[in-house]
Amino acid sequence: MPAYGDADVSTADFAFTRRSTQGSGPPGLLARAVDVLLIVGGAAAAAQIRFEHVAHSRLDAAFVAFATAFTLALFPVFGIYQSWRGRSLLRLASQISLAWVVVQGCALVLMFSLHRTDFISRLWFAYWTGITGGGLIVSRLATHAVLRRVRHAGLNLRNVAVVGRGVHCHDVVSNIVASPASGFRAAAVFDVAPNVVPASNAAMPGVPTFDDLTQFIRHVREQGWQELWLALPLSEERTMLRLVSEFRDDLINIRFIPDISSLALFDGGMIDLIGVPAINLAASPLPPHALAKKELFDRVFAVLALLALTPLLIAIALAVKVSSRGPVLFKQRRKGADGRVFRIYKFRTMRTHDEAAGVVTQATRSDARVTSLGRFLRRTSLDELPQFVNVLRGEMSVVGPRPHALEHDELYQKVVSGYIHRYRIKPGITGWAQVNGFRGETDRVEKMQGRVEHDLYYLRNWSFALDMRIVAATIARGFSDSNAF
Repeated sequence: MPAYGDADVSTADFAFTRRSTQGSGPPGLLARAVDVLLIVGGAAAAAQIRFEHVAHSRLDAAFVAFATAFTLALFPVFGIYQSWRGRSLLRLASQISLAWVVVQGCALVLMFSLHRTDFISRLWFAYWTGITGGGLIVSRLATHAVLRRVRHAGLNLRNVAVVGRGVHCHDVVSNIVASPASGFRAAAVFDVAPNVVPASNAAMPGVPTFDDLTQFIRHVREQGWQELWLALPLSEERTMLRLVSEFRDDLINIRFIPDISSLALFDGGMIDLIGVPAINLAASPLPPHALAKKELFDRVFAVLALLALTPLLIAIALAVKVSSRGPVLFKQRRKGADGRVFRIYKFRTMRTHDEAAGVVTQATRSDARVTSLGRFLRRTSLDELPQFVNVLRGEMSVVGPRPHALEHDELYQKVVSGYIHRYRIKPGITGWAQVNGFRGETDRVEKMQGRVEHDLYYLRNWSFALDMRIVAATIARGFSDSNAF
């Protein structure tokens, strides 16, 4: 179970009572004001670096104004102004990066629609994006660094009363104690089954433990604790209902933290299903808002990539056409999200040849079918570039499990555990398995099993930061991977 200083405790919880307002009031307004200053200041600093004077043109000022407006409109959608108490700072940094890239993309599209992009310096735009993006992240990290010091000093803490059972209760309290910078402090514990974990009290020094639920409830109310966490199995429904009923008139956040690790394939957490809370046991591991963010990033990234790579794409297409007979593009049917079939695009790297129906022979090392140019394209992954068109069409993602030929899907689905779950999200141009050495021919079931295990790890641990790490690793290793042939 993750430490609550490193993960969002509400990922798999459900607050039964009123929650405190987050991201509103003076702190939220101050954060927005700081962001506006950073955007304007970043643009000015970029102009100073690029042009050696601050004022460049009215059009650049309009661009800054558009970006500022999009920031105020879109940052709340990405949860930037919510409270991040006890949540991962790496996730916060990735959310800010994603939100800022989307803001700049939207502002750029708006300037393009107004036919004003010809007057914008690309170098100034790059400087501005980098400086402001760094400033937005550093400002948050600095704020949280100050808050960590304050919380280590015993200030700005939210007292948590925990009602749990056995090992799960022990884990929750231990994570709170081990994460003082998260802003939570274990203030009282009631274990409905204390004998399940021997000497559990000794493992939680300084945390008052109660044997009587009535006394526990009285203590929590008298002390005015702000948080009540229920680390209980679903079989303890009666206890949960009693606590909810007891505190229905108190301003206390009651959060349910179920132990579903032994049941759920993915840590999907709590969702709202036609107005009813539900826990995903085997479903898409990414919630709808995460999928929407990922798709928005994919479309923006694909547009920028295709625009930047157009000369290279034309050069490769001409080289393929001249070097051997046959079409420029190789097309093949593959499975996408939820098993939907689509046609994938790649630069052709093999000589034209015939295969029996229902048979797809994988490329092997020193495969005679691969052309000289094709060998170079496959080794450098340049043959995959046309798949940005698939990304733009919404059939693929920049990062995700690599799709396989339909014939291989039918084979491996029967022999590799968890294979089908790779298709719970869109397949990607690159993926976690590929940057960890699982590329090329899968001539043994063990190789495919390793690839699937890495794909499932990616699904369980997806974040924007992980996507950026995979993209960076793909660029760095694409020209030197010995498994690419």
